[in-house]
Amino acid sequence: MKRILYILLLTALFISCGEKDFTSQKPLIEGYWEIKSVEMPDGTTKEFTINTSVDYIKISGDSGVRKKLMPRLDGSFREFPSSEKFEFIARNDSLLMLYTTPFAQWMETVVEVSETEFVVKNKDGKRYVYRRFENIELQTEE
Repeated sequence: MKRILYILLLTALFISCGEKDFTSQKPLIEGYWEIKSVEMPDGTTKEFTINTSVDYIKISGDSGVRKKLMPRLDGSFREFPSSEKFEFIARNDSLLMLYTTPFAQWMETVVEVSETEFVVKNKDGKRYVYRRFENIELQTEE
């Protein structure tokens, strides 16, 4: 009897150490993001203080679409004609985003995601840091 209990406990331990559940992270990725910085593998960082485009990410289950948008002063956006479809893949305790277009396929690893920041790393070791986009509201005098 002790042997069976011991085997069950070991099995439970192995199952719990398996792939991480990323269900709570996926909804945080959805929304409007602007690039904040790119950290190169050699340690240098390129900062972006002003952006002319915003990434919009829409998620549906284990897949989604990423589109480039150009913010307008009236609060609306101009859409760029192309979009990138992706799938979420859980592998080796990491959440991956596998992108597919008619021209290429690539993968990014989600390093960190919160309400205000989104960080991914590509195969070249570049870390892309995004901040949640906030539309500028212009005040007009009447």
